Amino acid sequence: MFGTGVDSSETHKNADFMLPVQRRRDRSFKVPSGSIVYTCFTSDFLLDRADAWRKDAWMMMRQRRDLTFYFFTKRIDRFAEIAPDDWGNGYDNVIVGCTVENQAMADYRLPIFKKLPIRHKTIIAAPLLEAINLSTYLDKTINYVSVGGESGTDARVCDFDWVIDIRRQCMEERIPFNFHQTGAHFRKDGKLYYIKRPFQKSQAEKACIDYYPI
Repeated sequence: MFGTGVDSSETHKNADFMLPVQRRRDRSFKVPSGSIVYTCFTSDFLLDRADAWRKDAWMMMRQRRDLTFYFFTKRIDRFAEIAPDDWGNGYDNVIVGCTVENQAMADYRLPIFKKLPIRHKTIIAAPLLEAINLSTYLDKTINYVSVGGESGTDARVCDFDWVIDIRRQCMEERIPFNFHQTGAHFRKDGKLYYIKRPFQKSQAEKACIDYYPI
């Protein structure tokens, strides 16, 4: 809905900001019922520079209860102060993901995240920069965990051993696990690979390590 431009100090609404509530000439919604609206996936939904626009985003989430809105953030410590007045125990059609990149951020953000009244919670271990122990935070309140490396020419290394270890933790607690991308610099069995952006997702899929408990 909103994101950063080329200059990371600038924040703007994108062209599709109001798309979830826009209608066609026949008055049907342009975004069909049952769709998932991936919100601010190239930015952060809780950016302070976007506070003035967020009330409109909450409004669309309330109006389109037939859609699922999904956003993630590394600013989960801001959530309580900017949640809408009618949030209560959470909107049933909103999924919130908390991102963690290392153990220090996991241990800071996840205790906050776990206490928040959010109906659908996911942990996004991305960009994964080191081995992380998430076991303390994995229970039935977490819908799934997704892991990925960092993109870009200056990306830091993601090691496959770190990915596999988080998968193990999820399997022990029967939490769904997804490996969504390798990142640009990916290490496996001690060998470092450079993977171009278009192939980072497909290479992760080829690992065939996603886990969905029956």
